[in-house]
Amino acid sequence: MSLTSVLESSDFELSAVATHAPGPSGFLPITPEMLLNQPSGNLFGLSQNVGMGWDPKHLLGPEILILSTHGGLRAEDGSPIALGLHTGHWEVGSLVAEAARELKALDAVPFAGACTDPCDGRTQGTTGMLDSLPFRNDAAIVLRRLMRSLPTSSGVLGIATCDKGLPAMMMALASAADLPTVLIPGGVTLLPEDGEDAGKVQTIGARYAQKQITLEYAAEIGCRACATPGGGCQFMGTAATAQVVAESLGLSLPHSALAPSGQPIWLDAARRSARTILRLKQLQITTSEILTDASIQNAMTLHAAFGGSTNLLLHIPAIAHAAKLRRPTTSDWAHTNRQVPRLVDALPNGPSNYATVQVFLAGGTPEVMLHLRRAGLLDTTAKTVSGETLDTCLDWWHESPRRHTLRKNLRDQDGIDPDDVIMSPDRARSRGLTSTICFPVGNLAPEGSVIKSTSIDASLVDPGGRYRHLGPAKVFTTEAAAIHAIKTGLIVQHDVIVLICCGPAGAGMQEIYQVTSALKVLPFCKHVAVLTDARFSGVSTGACIGHISPEALAGGALGKIRDGDQIEIVIDRTALTGQVNLVGDSSSIFSSEEAAQQLSQRSPRSDLAPHPSLPDDTRLWAALVQASGGTWGGCVYDVDAITTQLERGRQTTKATTVAMQKGTAL
Repeated sequence: MSLTSVLESSDFELSAVATHAPGPSGFLPITPEMLLNQPSGNLFGLSQNVGMGWDPKHLLGPEILILSTHGGLRAEDGSPIALGLHTGHWEVGSLVAEAARELKALDAVPFAGACTDPCDGRTQGTTGMLDSLPFRNDAAIVLRRLMRSLPTSSGVLGIATCDKGLPAMMMALASAADLPTVLIPGGVTLLPEDGEDAGKVQTIGARYAQKQITLEYAAEIGCRACATPGGGCQFMGTAATAQVVAESLGLSLPHSALAPSGQPIWLDAARRSARTILRLKQLQITTSEILTDASIQNAMTLHAAFGGSTNLLLHIPAIAHAAKLRRPTTSDWAHTNRQVPRLVDALPNGPSNYATVQVFLAGGTPEVMLHLRRAGLLDTTAKTVSGETLDTCLDWWHESPRRHTLRKNLRDQDGIDPDDVIMSPDRARSRGLTSTICFPVGNLAPEGSVIKSTSIDASLVDPGGRYRHLGPAKVFTTEAAAIHAIKTGLIVQHDVIVLICCGPAGAGMQEIYQVTSALKVLPFCKHVAVLTDARFSGVSTGACIGHISPEALAGGALGKIRDGDQIEIVIDRTALTGQVNLVGDSSSIFSSEEAAQQLSQRSPRSDLAPHPSLPDDTRLWAALVQASGGTWGGCVYDVDAITTQLERGRQTTKATTVAMQKGTAL
């Protein structure tokens, strides 16, 4: 490429550059009262609206802001001009357009803005993961600022799909207490007709390293895994779980979560949501009437029934905090999971591993809710964005032609009984589905941890529902080192992988699916456990315990473990209790008192350090969330808590300065 080609374009006509244009014709629909009383910004906004091409005769309809996570640039035929970062935001612009057209047809004035989002799949094992969870807070801030920057809006439609953008959107909408808001989930991608889902395909590197697949197979299967260009992944990971949560909160219309991206039924949800936001305005129903303590509890209930991603333990409290509601605690989660049976058979925790679009056809969120309502486990008095209660919506769903037709389609197209995908409690119990999560404690997790207990291999669980593992620790301070050990055969049966320095202060609480997916391909994988202060992808499986607190870099006991230490894990999948303890070293087994003494006397490992590429932005995020309740508080920014700590620090500094000055004077 020559310098001339960069500095000049030979076919560009320089003399055509203009300095004036006629401007839009017509008249703004303003009145003397508006000129006398409206802020100048409101009036100038009308000028800008006309400048962008809006008909001046239709300027005074209700203004609705459509916010999305759209990314990439598509031609009119859908072909890529510039790629998005992932399929989850690639087609979202079509939902924006569909909703906007419907609003315009109903004499409203739609506005559109976007804050796009990253992909946890793309950043697995890379330094991009150091920004993943902190991004959620940043995006929520940007979305809230965009909402406040259109002070004349009558409501907000939010459109998002995936792991961080969707929780951020829910946090932003939750803060709009006095406005009506509606969330349109971005849907899911389809399965390839012949291939692997997007979760399994992320293990091609590990499987090739283990000589389980050929280069040709990896290349071909990787090419077709994302069978359609838009939507979240085909498994019940964080993206899919967050869509279910949005619907169970009442923020989305019934049966809108997990719709197949790009298809007419997906676009129809955008049109109906546009009508919904205007109905809410008409009924004067605001977000504060939708998001309540009851709706937060319903979201936790559906999370348990779906067997959802443990990442929602971070996101649901953050949504509650944004709505100025009480944040659920680990005790609340534990109680919910003891009460609520898992009813959904979905990737990756089976037993038959149906895809998210098949869960949608089986009835999705409202179908699960029907079972929960019969069991008395749902607060159906909660309001939804339909303008009606959850009870009314479920009555509609039960008799809906939509329900019966889609469930029949699943039988006819895929040969799948929808009652095998979404089960009654009795059928789920007979199929071996167990409760979703529990929170182990112990001398290595004095402030708690979490395990998706339903993902433990059933063959390792005794008749009483208990899983036990005793094995030697192999300690790694970086994800890369752990991956290398797995791929090169350094991990053997009964090992306990201890991955530290990966919590908020160490690596932005990175998601380590690369580790768990690589581990999954080992023939003895079910006999290896993982302990970490990081978090897991919703598609992770196995005896993986994360969110261990305090994290190693905050003085946690995990930062004192040495290679060869004996670690015992006990998980009771019936009582939903667990223990994770240091019980010995390479030469002997300790009593509980000896173990406590060992941990109190040991110094932290000398190799503890944050990730060398940890951005300053993430370091700041880690400090702020630690002051705001930390991991178990949802990794939020609690401004009152932060300013209180800053004031205490200021007072301490002032007192120290005064004392030093007195000492100098003496």
